[in-house]
Amino acid sequence: MAERVRILSGGLSTELEAAGFIIQGDPLWSARLLHTYPQAIKDAHTSFLKSGSEVLSTATYQASIEGFVQHLGVTVDGAAELFNVAVSLAREAAEEFNTQSSEKRNILIAGSIGPYGAFLHDGSEYTGTYVRDMSIEELKNWHRVQMQCLASAGVDLFAMETIPSQKEAEALVQVLREFPNSKAWLSYSCQDISSTSYGDKFEEAVKVSAATPQLVAVGVNCCSPDFISPLLSSANKNCNNLQMDWIVYPNSGEKWDHNLGWRSSSIEKPLSEHALEWFQLGARWIGGCCQSTPAEIESLRKILETRVPTMQ
Repeated sequence: MAERVRILSGGLSTELEAAGFIIQGDPLWSARLLHTYPQAIKDAHTSFLKSGSEVLSTATYQASIEGFVQHLGVTVDGAAELFNVAVSLAREAAEEFNTQSSEKRNILIAGSIGPYGAFLHDGSEYTGTYVRDMSIEELKNWHRVQMQCLASAGVDLFAMETIPSQKEAEALVQVLREFPNSKAWLSYSCQDISSTSYGDKFEEAVKVSAATPQLVAVGVNCCSPDFISPLLSSANKNCNNLQMDWIVYPNSGEKWDHNLGWRSSSIEKPLSEHALEWFQLGARWIGGCCQSTPAEIESLRKILETRVPTMQ
């Protein structure tokens, strides 16, 4: 297990919305801005870097060749080029930060790969119900194209994130092996303190990470911060042979409604106040997802820098 913590960024779309862009309800989510206003994405990356992030996720969570062609009217080649734009924007933000800042960081660019349900734009990414009617091969064929585009664009690793089911995770891990020189993390979305969004037991679902040494971490994102510790505790107890760092980056605790957007939800304490407990449970990649801001990432980093010796 790694000794130091890598600080992830927060909600990219949240930062873009704070800048005045309309993201919710768009079938391409923040990926549309790769075509219409790429500078905004670069600015959002820079905001998180200034707050302490050392891993930037590309604006490709809801991106696909088919989606770009359908919703932007671009050619297939034009759609593929937008993946290059996504990686270049993150890379440029990282390089400019290191040029202008006295603090030089080893900033990683993670190519975001969301679940198939994100393309459907019907809320099923939060339930995973679509996997009932899809084979492993169909899921592999879908994700292979995204991986190829991001690998060609030069990402440092893949972020296979917000995955609702073990079945889709298995497909992703199998495709990952087709890119033997690539690394990745695998992160599930979870509906409660024991199960993935589709209903698989989390402690069983994470065992798919044993199928390849290419995974640097496995964990959970885009759920309430209150779910994280019980999920990790149970998995630690029941997965004795899982030699893997945990990755955690929950949302603010609000819940997504496909028709109404983010709905308020009560949480006991903010993201940063959970950080030390997550570290003690084995999390070595920590950040935020939807509704988490640069200010929250800054608080997270400060707490870890103060209390975790290996970050100093």
